[in-house]
Amino acid sequence: MTISRRKLLGTAAVAAAAARVVKAAPATARPVAVSSANGLRAVERAVKGMMGGEDPLDSAIAGVNIVEDDPTDMTVGYGGIPNEEGVVQLDACVMHGPTARAGAVASLEGVKNPTRVAKLVMETTDHILLVGPGARHFATVNGFANENLLTEKARKVWLFWKQNLSDNDKWLEPDPAHYDPDVKAFIEENGWDDLRKPKSGGTIHLSAVNARGDLAGCTSTSGLFFKMPGRVGDSPIIGAGCFTDNDVGSAGSTGRGEANILVSGGHLTVEFMRQGKHPRDACLMTLERIARTTREKRLLNVAGRPNFGIRFYAVNKAGQYGGASMYSHNSTGKRRQFAVADSSGARMEDAAFLFEGRM
Repeated sequence: MTISRRKLLGTAAVAAAAARVVKAAPATARPVAVSSANGLRAVERAVKGMMGGEDPLDSAIAGVNIVEDDPTDMTVGYGGIPNEEGVVQLDACVMHGPTARAGAVASLEGVKNPTRVAKLVMETTDHILLVGPGARHFATVNGFANENLLTEKARKVWLFWKQNLSDNDKWLEPDPAHYDPDVKAFIEENGWDDLRKPKSGGTIHLSAVNARGDLAGCTSTSGLFFKMPGRVGDSPIIGAGCFTDNDVGSAGSTGRGEANILVSGGHLTVEFMRQGKHPRDACLMTLERIARTTREKRLLNVAGRPNFGIRFYAVNKAGQYGGASMYSHNSTGKRRQFAVADSSGARMEDAAFLFEGRM
């Protein structure tokens, strides 16, 4: 079932109007950092760094590194969920507003901080994106050791997925009465309704503006859970997973990367801000574009709406910020939120949303 443009725009308008009930602060005292929900400590570190005189990109990367280093966050860096072969492959990009430069890596193995490697690509090469073995070699010559990023918990979750993948292979499905505690907790946290088709993935995006109005953006991910080896989503793509224009603002995304790539969502959100839109409204408008251009039946629910989740985060040069989600709640029924920090501290705020519902 598809949905007409008139009906979609009407629905989006209602949702956007309802979303505006969420208090959105006016321009705050810079510096400001905004991030996905897993980035509360990251935005706090970013603002602290900028208040101390750090470059906004250095501050953003230092914040994201906290999440990359955390083995309990199974969305990025060390402890990230592996691909279908059990190998952790990481993607990341960075963009520096004052110099309008960027760097990125994709399908990088053995480095828990791909954002640091992406920054070196930006600073020391004539390239923007390095991938696979080339990215690994570049990391090696720059002194990054080859580390095992697959934690014991991530290994058990991956193996459990393999065991439940097919009724025709030689793996025996585990007895539900004896699920490993780590696996059971993971399933409950991610709301899996079909063990063979996990819909989850994880990413962190952080955009920041310092006291002078200089901007930076940073995105890092381990990608879609159990992805095909070599799959690259939006996170390392400049203009999709992250885009920064020092005259306007910075924006990025988490969620279904393929949908974001098709509309160049990071760039589009910044362009909406260039037109004078509040960052929150710019995020909603990008989500509306994705909803309107998603036409494959397999990607639509019975209401003709996208059957996937995606979220955007943005900050403008003045220090206004916003976050918005395709749906109001996640798969377990928790309200979608994002992290923000400024001179008053770090906090979680409810995200605006395009559609009421879970995803």
